Amino acid sequence: MKFESARGSEVVDAGMRHQSFYQDDSRNIKISIAKDTGELLEKINSSGQMPTPTHTSAKWLGYMSLLVLTVQNATLGISMSYARRREGDMFLSSAAVLCTEVVKLITALILVYKEEKTFDRWRHSLHKTIVLNPTDTLKVCVPSLIYIIQNNLLYVSATHLDVGTYQVTYQLKILTTAFFAVLILRRSLNKLQWSSLGVLVLGVVLVQLAQVAEGNVTHLKQNRTLGLLAAVTACFCSGFAGIYFEKILKGSDISVWMRNVQLSFLSMPIGLITCFVNDSATIMDKGFFVGFDSFIWFVIALQALGGLVTAMVVKYADNILKGFATSLAIVISCIASIYMFDFVVTFQFAVGAFLVICSIFMYGYKV
Repeated sequence: MKFESARGSEVVDAGMRHQSFYQDDSRNIKISIAKDTGELLEKINSSGQMPTPTHTSAKWLGYMSLLVLTVQNATLGISMSYARRREGDMFLSSAAVLCTEVVKLITALILVYKEEKTFDRWRHSLHKTIVLNPTDTLKVCVPSLIYIIQNNLLYVSATHLDVGTYQVTYQLKILTTAFFAVLILRRSLNKLQWSSLGVLVLGVVLVQLAQVAEGNVTHLKQNRTLGLLAAVTACFCSGFAGIYFEKILKGSDISVWMRNVQLSFLSMPIGLITCFVNDSATIMDKGFFVGFDSFIWFVIALQALGGLVTAMVVKYADNILKGFATSLAIVISCIASIYMFDFVVTFQFAVGAFLVICSIFMYGYKV
């Protein structure tokens, strides 16, 4: 009995010690909560807004995505032009476009897996969205076809235009995107945005006239008219497909990465058909990957990266910063083309490029 009594007192003493410990710990927690609440209230009173704990990280993500977008835009234009001008077997642009869609599909599948966390949820989500909902999937056929045409036209444009002219002319996609936004989404543009479109067209016209007057052709097989038509048509494709895709995104609760899976999944058979319609003789004679090497795969990866980086910019940055990145890419491309392709920057070209850069900032500026 004495043993049991001793054990019982030890248990009681231990219980009291634990209770005292938890009471002290509870007081510490309450004091910490009160302190944090006071600091939070001070921040709300001073700023009038609830502070966001991820603001700093989101800001850095925005700047990093803009930096990557600038490098990607500038490098892609230069790389595409160099790839179409270098010696050796010429790669098939239709094959490069198809490979780009494959890379995009793999990237989008990885991002969807990251959203779903587990393999079973990832597989179920793909089956539910793509297989069990064929009507919704078929809606993406339209932008899939147009993006394939656009990407093939960009290779044609890069073949027949110098880098600076190609980069500046392709900014006409701002005009076509605005046009289809008003037509399809019923958006309204303010006076500054309408003015920016006029400045954009004037700048592109000056750039084109400058190159015609200078006769700055760096390749014997270049056809400037064909390059210009390809670039302008690609701009219309980009504007329509972008707005159509945006309408699909906003009309459902499907994530942007799942939409990209649908887009690339449907683009692949269209791209394969394009390969054999346009280049069947070359494929049968020299093979599908004729002219492919590590540099061509680098260009393909750059082009596939563009969509992902643009999505990050839209999420973490604003239009003005995006315009700055695009403008800087134009400047970098022009400077690089001077040394790489003996490109001559005339005064008229410089004025036209300056007007295009101004129009980008004017269109993105929020009044």
